[in-house]
Amino acid sequence: MRSIAAWLGLSALIVVFDQITKLVILGTIAFGQTVDVLPPVFSLVLTYNPGAAFSFLAWASGWQRYFFMLIALAASILLVYMLKKHERDRFLCFALALVLGGAVGNLIDRVIYGAVLDFLLLRWPGGPRLLDPWPAFNLADSCITIGAALLIWDSIRRSRVKRL
Repeated sequence: MRSIAAWLGLSALIVVFDQITKLVILGTIAFGQTVDVLPPVFSLVLTYNPGAAFSFLAWASGWQRYFFMLIALAASILLVYMLKKHERDRFLCFALALVLGGAVGNLIDRVIYGAVLDFLLLRWPGGPRLLDPWPAFNLADSCITIGAALLIWDSIRRSRVKRL
């Protein structure tokens, strides 16, 4: 995968899978209902998050919807630019494509539902109360998180190479 089209294709595939999973959840689980999949660790629960990660600004009066839509749109444009600029760097482009797919998936939610649809719920039995349960999330959130972690790893890797 060395062309921007391939990386954009990967991002589009993430968006499609993200939206399909959300439609399946919408068709099978009622709002607030919890379905234990792997008790007590993993459940499905339909929630809407009008805020950002960890429900940041979820309490706001509604302006945050447009604020986060604007951020997602600006980030997506920047990510496409970076994909084009670095299209030969497979690792970097893979990470950027993950973040782009996740950002667009959640942007679609904000446009359609006014909030991001979350449904995956992890618990840490016996762990710190702060982390139990973990906030609900979705496939797009997972791709953003993995992509961001890979970008950090890539940055560390590049800084080590420059020092040598």
